[in-house]
Amino acid sequence: MSANAESAPQVADFVTLTQDNTANTQSTVNQDASGRKPSSPAAAAAELASTKVKLMAALKSFRDFPIPGINFIDILPLFQDVKTHEALLVALQLQIELSQQKPDVIVGLDARGFLFGPSLALRMGASFVPVRKQGKMPGPCVTAAYEKEYGTDFFQMQEGAIKPGQKVLIVDDIIATGGSAAAAGELVQKLGGETIGYLFILEIAFLKGREKLGGVPVTTLLETDE
Repeated sequence: MSANAESAPQVADFVTLTQDNTANTQSTVNQDASGRKPSSPAAAAAELASTKVKLMAALKSFRDFPIPGINFIDILPLFQDVKTHEALLVALQLQIELSQQKPDVIVGLDARGFLFGPSLALRMGASFVPVRKQGKMPGPCVTAAYEKEYGTDFFQMQEGAIKPGQKVLIVDDIIATGGSAAAAGELVQKLGGETIGYLFILEIAFLKGREKLGGVPVTTLLETDE
């Protein structure tokens, strides 16, 4: 009787520990790669709207830069404060989740797509693949041309960086004429991936860059009057 009485608390402790571990495991399963628990679409939309207000307040503008008549919107302040940087990543993640399209790969354009692309990919449980200017990456690459104001330029992606059939989201800081984003989409296609969308922080709407992206869904996180 004494031995049984002594073992009873141990059994109870084991059961409690097992239950706690099960609960912790379930909690982990219910979180995404960033540790955020999924929310309802309505809650996610509300959180996204409030976060956008904070991000808009952090932007800075510089008139007559880089040439007279241009009002330059600077996104770099979004990365200079830890809380604002985190808010940006949360907003981008929510924007993707609301699209109900989970990417296997996030492709970031040279160079500002590198500022947030890798962190966003990590939060989404996706891989990150860079697109770089021609001659900047080693090994065999695929190449796509795009037009700039002063002539033709070229983007490259390493062969094998995207597997056939993978779903790809292309990200950059801003969409202007759309040429560089279209070239990135061409590279994804050459490697057999499926571009499920483009995601930008800002857009210069009057340049109509969206029209070059072949009808693929385009999302701009923040809207300005410039």
